[in-house]
Amino acid sequence: MPSETTPGQRLMARLDEFARFTDEPGKLTRLYLSPAHRDAAKRYIEWCRATGLNARIDASGNVWARYEGKKPGAAALMLGSHIDTVRDAGRYDGNLGALAALSVVEELVANNERFDFAVEIVAFGDEEGVRFPTTLTGSRAYAGLFLRSSLEQKDADGVSMREALIDFGCEPEAVATLRGRGVAAFVELHIEQGPVLESENLAIGIVSAINGATRFHAQVEGVAGHAGAVPMNLRADALTAAAEMVLMIEARAAGEDDLVATVGRLIVEPNAVNVIPGEVRFAIDIRSPSNIQRTRAVVDISKQLDAIAARRKVKLTLVHTHEAAAYVCDAGVVAGLKASVARLGVPVRVLPSGAGHDTMVMGSLCPAGMLFLRCKGGVSHSPAESITVEDAEIGLAALMDFVRHFKPAA
Repeated sequence: MPSETTPGQRLMARLDEFARFTDEPGKLTRLYLSPAHRDAAKRYIEWCRATGLNARIDASGNVWARYEGKKPGAAALMLGSHIDTVRDAGRYDGNLGALAALSVVEELVANNERFDFAVEIVAFGDEEGVRFPTTLTGSRAYAGLFLRSSLEQKDADGVSMREALIDFGCEPEAVATLRGRGVAAFVELHIEQGPVLESENLAIGIVSAINGATRFHAQVEGVAGHAGAVPMNLRADALTAAAEMVLMIEARAAGEDDLVATVGRLIVEPNAVNVIPGEVRFAIDIRSPSNIQRTRAVVDISKQLDAIAARRKVKLTLVHTHEAAAYVCDAGVVAGLKASVARLGVPVRVLPSGAGHDTMVMGSLCPAGMLFLRCKGGVSHSPAESITVEDAEIGLAALMDFVRHFKPAA
C-alpha cells in the first residue's frame, strides 16, 4: 500500500480486500472453518508475517500473533475480534477489530516501540455461531470454557465440528484443553451495531457493559372459530391476546433506560382470513447491561403475560430457552479507554452494548473492555454496514493511545 496513505485509509483498503474471502459469490458469507475462513486466516497470517510477527492458528481455528515487550515472555495486552460473519454480512462486524489490532502492531513495529508488556493480536474464528449451534467458540476455547460435547454438534449439511476442525487442519481434542495464560487485559474495537453514536453525532464510544439476555418461547392457545359466526364477546382469540402481550412487553421495556425487549418472531395458526386464530407462538428476547434490571423485568413481564391470558381466557405456556449473564467491563480498562478518547479531544461517551461479543467471554479470563465505532444508521449484519475513513482514524488513534498508556496490574 502507498506510504502516503493514512492509517485509516490503509485499514479501510484492507477491510475491502478481506471482504473478498467469502463462501458465497456476490455476498460476504464467511462461516467458521469454511474455505473462506481458511483463506482469510491465511491472508491475516501473511500480513502478520510481513510485519515480522510469528503468527499461528490454534486448535480451534483462531489466528494469533505476538509482538514481544522489552523482555520476552512478559504478560500481554491482547487486541482483536472475530473474522467469521453472518450470511450476507457487512464487512466491518468483527473484521474491523481484528484488522485494527494488526494496524496497531504495524505502527509499533515501524516506530520500534516496545513496552513492559507484550502486545498480542487475535482473529477469532467463530463468534457469530452461524454454522454450528454454539456461539463465541473461539474466545470460549481460549478462555477455557469450551465444552467437549460441542465437537459433536453438526451443521446444516450434517458435518460435525470435529470433522470440520480436522478438515481445517486443527486438532479437535486439543480445543477443550486450550487456556490462555499471561493475559494482562483484552480490548476489542467494534462497530456499535446500533444508532446511539450516530444519533449524537459521535464517532466513538466506550462500552460500559455487555447486555445479558433472557429468551422465552411463548405459546398462546385460544379457540379457533368462524370469523363471521362467533360474537366478539364469546371469542378466545389467540392473536388479539398475543397482540396485547406484545404491546405490553414493548411498553415495559420502554419505561426504563438500557432495558430492551423484542418479539422478533410470531406464528399464527391456522393463519386464514376467515378463521379466528386458535394458536399463536412467539419469541421474547429481553436484554439489559444489569442482571438485576433484566431479572426484575422478566418477573414483571411474566406476571403481566399471565394476567392477560387469564383475562382473555386463553392458555399461555412459557418456555425458558436462553439465559446469558451481563458482563460489566473492567473498571480499569474503561478508565483507560475514557482517558485515551479524552486525549484525542473528542467527547467521552459511555454506553452499553446490546449485542454479545468476544469481550464478555474474555472477561472471564482477564480484565476486558471495548471501544465502539459509529456505523451508518446503526445497521449491522447486513451488506449496508458502513463506517467512514475519518471514524476509522479516530478508532485507531484511540486504540493506539490506550496501548501506549497501558499499565498492567501488579
